[in-house]
Amino acid sequence: MANERSPLLPDRHPQRDLFVCDIVDAVPKGDMSSMEHPVFSLSTKPDMRPRRYERGGNWIEISPSRYGLATVHDRDVLIYCISQCMGALNEGRKVARTLRFKAHDLLVATNRQTSGRGYDLLKDALRRLQGTQIETNLRQGDKEYFKVFGLIDSAEIVRETRDGRMLDVEITLSDWVFDAIENNHVLTLNRRYFFLRKPLERRLYELARKHCGQQQEWRIGLDTLREKCGSGSSPKEFKRLVSKIIDDDAQHDYMPDYALTLNDDVLVVRPKKEGVQIPLPLSSLTGLRINSDSYDKARQLAPGWDVHVLESEWRSWVIEKGITVKSPDAHFLGFCKKRGPYRL
Repeated sequence: MANERSPLLPDRHPQRDLFVCDIVDAVPKGDMSSMEHPVFSLSTKPDMRPRRYERGGNWIEISPSRYGLATVHDRDVLIYCISQCMGALNEGRKVARTLRFKAHDLLVATNRQTSGRGYDLLKDALRRLQGTQIETNLRQGDKEYFKVFGLIDSAEIVRETRDGRMLDVEITLSDWVFDAIENNHVLTLNRRYFFLRKPLERRLYELARKHCGQQQEWRIGLDTLREKCGSGSSPKEFKRLVSKIIDDDAQHDYMPDYALTLNDDVLVVRPKKEGVQIPLPLSSLTGLRINSDSYDKARQLAPGWDVHVLESEWRSWVIEKGITVKSPDAHFLGFCKKRGPYRL
């Protein structure tokens, strides 16, 4: 129908290039840990449910403050901060855990409203990001550490207009987020991510970007997917919600980069032809061929990691950076060594 609502949010700032500096156009980046684990709530209402996620001996607990859990849409703030830091590092500039920026720039870059309501929503997001508490065990060698932290350490409105609109915002990132920045444990996101209307759509894209990457296909059972999404829906309702997104994308082709299909109770993710750039066939990339015995060495160097996911990320990194690889096995194992023991 002609008047049917688009599944995407509207482009709220189509003329931004005329009046916003280049800082708004920094390439969106997300940290891999929160792309992997159900850190953010899918709810659009205050979510007061604590949650625990366990995998391979590692665990993570997320507890809400009185404002509720940080949401998938609150994650926009972290994506913006990570993007600015990575952009600075790529230009050879130093970065610090404390960032200061114009609130308007963040709202425009993440396709948010710049009305008074938009600034109020940003304040709410900062409250939830600071208040959400994460507890996890971090394995390093034979030692196990216990750590408690928030997604951001603090947030301050440095200047505010009389009508309540923020001008300057200062945010201090948690060590957890800043560690991802310093170690380049981040992935590029499609700008259309900020146009996805439903939290579940954003979560499915994050998981596809993290696990499928540039591989030809990634599969995951719906029960495991529901757990990784942090969904509170019943299995039947979750399947209906995922099916609706798949049907809508088949009709409107709006999901960035990846096509989703359901095969019984298994979600199949494949890159769209016009989306993520797929690497050239291995026959034309002989320099990136890995010997089978290197996978065992990779598992020893990066215990807890899926070595095939690491291989996909290594290939993407080599291709995107245009790196010349003389010894693929040694280069790949060096990449795995930097990842080290798997950490939540």
